[in-house]
Amino acid sequence: MTHIELRGVQKWFGSVQVIKDMNLVIAANEFIVMLGQSGCGKTTTLRAIAGLETIDEGDILIDGKPVQHLKASDRDIAMVFQSFSLYPHMTVYENIAFPLRATGMSRADIDTSVREVARVLRITDLLERKPSALSGGDMQRVAIGRALVRKPKAMLMDEPIGALDAKLREQMRAEIKRLHVKQGSTTVYVTHDQVEAMSLADRIVIMHEGVLQQVGTPDEVYTRPENLFVAQFVGSPVMNVSEATVAEGEGAVRVHYDPADSGFEFPRELLGKLNGHGSGGLSLGIRPEGVLVSREPQAGYVPVEAHIIEPLGSHDIVDLKVGEGMLRARTVAGYVPRAGEIVHARIDPSQAHFFDTGSGKSLGIRL
Repeated sequence: MTHIELRGVQKWFGSVQVIKDMNLVIAANEFIVMLGQSGCGKTTTLRAIAGLETIDEGDILIDGKPVQHLKASDRDIAMVFQSFSLYPHMTVYENIAFPLRATGMSRADIDTSVREVARVLRITDLLERKPSALSGGDMQRVAIGRALVRKPKAMLMDEPIGALDAKLREQMRAEIKRLHVKQGSTTVYVTHDQVEAMSLADRIVIMHEGVLQQVGTPDEVYTRPENLFVAQFVGSPVMNVSEATVAEGEGAVRVHYDPADSGFEFPRELLGKLNGHGSGGLSLGIRPEGVLVSREPQAGYVPVEAHIIEPLGSHDIVDLKVGEGMLRARTVAGYVPRAGEIVHARIDPSQAHFFDTGSGKSLGIRL
């Protein structure tokens, strides 16, 4: 049961600050995924927890005890890297056993521990093979096994399946989740892949340019993004975002997604909730599934032209020409038969997000 806390952590590389006042609490048994673009500071944060990077300011606590002055070997934390880093001349058994032999454990205890980990990882039949005879997924299982066999306080993973092909990544995601549930260890996992983050995490930590942007469950960061960066970083296709204007009409208000469009109908309560918010300009965000499309005219729908259709098997992504801009919609496969068709669209007010354009912060308006 390992609890990890970062308090006011700062890190510079020369004149470049890569971690800016990081405050984060990781609960015991929690699976945390640190998500962000390359260079955002997520791996540096992970390495700082492990003791592979020193921090310039702040505290890192493990089970309530500051560890920022301890060497990596004294923190009792295991780390799995993207590169498998297996000893090529050793068998799988010997690779997993290596960290135990370094501690002077008895041969019988080593054998028991190695076979227990191999059983959990379902690689018992591979124990006598060498790494050259393994697939990429099996090599990563061995690397995880070598980390697990010491029964560390916490498991840190730095893009551990990034080098695998798409099918193996999908299999290993399920394997890592299964392993976490079975072992119940505190896990911190770094990735730039939002699919990995959404499928694995209890909570996602989103970083940008060294700054923590939002911490929340996968559902929270997807449905209630705290700023424009999170809104457009999480989700595929990305959220539609455009500067918007609001005009009052009879019985409703119209929100213009583009200056040249006729506007989308919204409930009047939007005016009261805006009430001066968005002084730095107003931006409207809507995910493709929040853009409703009809082939026939309906009340509240406006005519638009289908510009590009991306067939994705289970569904289509359709680019709709709205004024001079584009609005991406998600439809059932084949619903819009061809580009150039005139269809009708509306924005679902319950799925709309409003942001202050200047600061990028969400206004927290829900209709």
